[in-house]
Amino acid sequence: MFEKVNPAHPDKQADRIAGALVDMAYVSQENPKIAVEVLLGHGVCHIIAETSVHLSKADVFSAVYRIAGNVQLDYVEVPQDGRLSENQRNGVRCGDNGIFKGMPVTEEQKKLTEIAREIYAKYPYDGKYILDGERLIICQSNADSEELRKAYPTAVVNPLGDWTGGSDVDSGATNRKLGSDMADSVTGGGLHGKDLSKADICINIYAWLKAQKTGRPVELCCAIGDDSVDGKPYAEIVSIAGDYIRSEGGFERFAEWGLV
Repeated sequence: MFEKVNPAHPDKQADRIAGALVDMAYVSQENPKIAVEVLLGHGVCHIIAETSVHLSKADVFSAVYRIAGNVQLDYVEVPQDGRLSENQRNGVRCGDNGIFKGMPVTEEQKKLTEIAREIYAKYPYDGKYILDGERLIICQSNADSEELRKAYPTAVVNPLGDWTGGSDVDSGATNRKLGSDMADSVTGGGLHGKDLSKADICINIYAWLKAQKTGRPVELCCAIGDDSVDGKPYAEIVSIAGDYIRSEGGFERFAEWGLV
């Protein structure tokens, strides 16, 4: 059983905005420290960015409007806590406590992601999909429901009828759709809106990649300040995660679909 949302879902719009700001920070600085939280809905977008790099308000506004439309924007930018910054002064070290799990992606999860991407390519609007064995549920806004029923004849399509989605009818928040992004790998940490030094980003990605390679579950934990994880220097974990993010096209593009 697996649920997937597409990049136009309000929660994913929030993830994408957060990712866009992290991308901006990396353009300005090689190893920025940044954590972004976004709350979006009903014509308003609130953003708090804890960052070592000043972001241009014009660039922030442009990214928000591009992703979420013409919303009223409340942007607050504050520096990262000095004591937390000190943790990274003498080398790349773990930026937080955490437990992490990497799980191999199942055939069911791959199948639903393919379906979600296929539908989104034709209907680039808010949508949510569930696959439970042979039962497929498609809830796709601004779509021709009859056309979807013809394309997926065994699916339950928009059971309450056609609907209009997006942030005008629903709210979105950063890291609220981790089940869609990580499937069985979900633990406590958020995946979006943070720089690579944050364990929630780099160790989650590392554990997931290792699980896909080995075909076995991976469980890891760390303490803030650790200089190694899973027998590897923490800097190497960060580098592996960074290579993956770059292969996806950056943090915003990564936020569109997550790991699955």
